[in-house]
Amino acid sequence: MKCPYCFACQTTVTDTRDAGDQSCIRRRRRCDRCLKRFTTYERVEGVDLIVVKKDGEREQFNRDKLRRGIAKATWKRPVSMDQIEEMINDVERKLRIKASTEVKSWEIGNLVINKLKKIDKLSYLLFASVYRDFDSLEDFEQEIDKLRRTV
Repeated sequence: MKCPYCFACQTTVTDTRDAGDQSCIRRRRRCDRCLKRFTTYERVEGVDLIVVKKDGEREQFNRDKLRRGIAKATWKRPVSMDQIEEMINDVERKLRIKASTEVKSWEIGNLVINKLKKIDKLSYLLFASVYRDFDSLEDFEQEIDKLRRTV
């Protein structure tokens, strides 16, 4: 494992434990050269999920892409990176237990939206505005009205 600080290849594992949801292993490491500490996560590589986009294009499921989208929606909001990671793990777990290895992009979006709605309403609106292609103020107003009715 390369050190993210000095890029040395020699590191020592100082602690290993299951992550909260038991879908991966968390390892604390120390670089043998610069002595800085960092955390890595190890997860089982499963069957590749294929995401079918709105236009019919297919691409591999990408945790980093999902993380970036959620991070944009939660930027400067009271949502921690741990909550985002937990959300991504939960979404991926739900996708992997499906019978098919192909998943529609709207299914992923709906899973994320439902999670964000429970965590932070404004982040939910920001994510929904991109995911559902809001193009007018009325779209926001309608979504806010729906939120108010459910609270």
